[in-house]
Amino acid sequence: MTAKRSNTPSDRPAPISVALGKRIKECRHAVDKSQETLAFEAHVDRTYISSIERGVANPSIETLADICHAIGISLAELFASMTDIPRAPSGERRANAATPPEIKRRRLR
Repeated sequence: MTAKRSNTPSDRPAPISVALGKRIKECRHAVDKSQETLAFEAHVDRTYISSIERGVANPSIETLADICHAIGISLAELFASMTDIPRAPSGERRANAATPPEIKRRRLR
């Protein structure tokens, strides 16, 4: 029996993640590198490159800088052509499930 995935907003990649992944894949193909080669040069796992390109992963700016260095472009060049993404926030964010610690204030004497 196969489990069905729901198609709730939290299950779908954010539009910016999809656009970023598509852009990285285009740049990777332009320099004729495999996911494995890019991953090795950017010091990440190949499956992580795949996740980024599919819009599933949300890489840090440091990881993006490493990827850009490996494909020979700047961060500015990476984001320059991503004009088709909406500028307004999607509003689809994870809820913070953490509860803040109880703060006990005492008067210092």
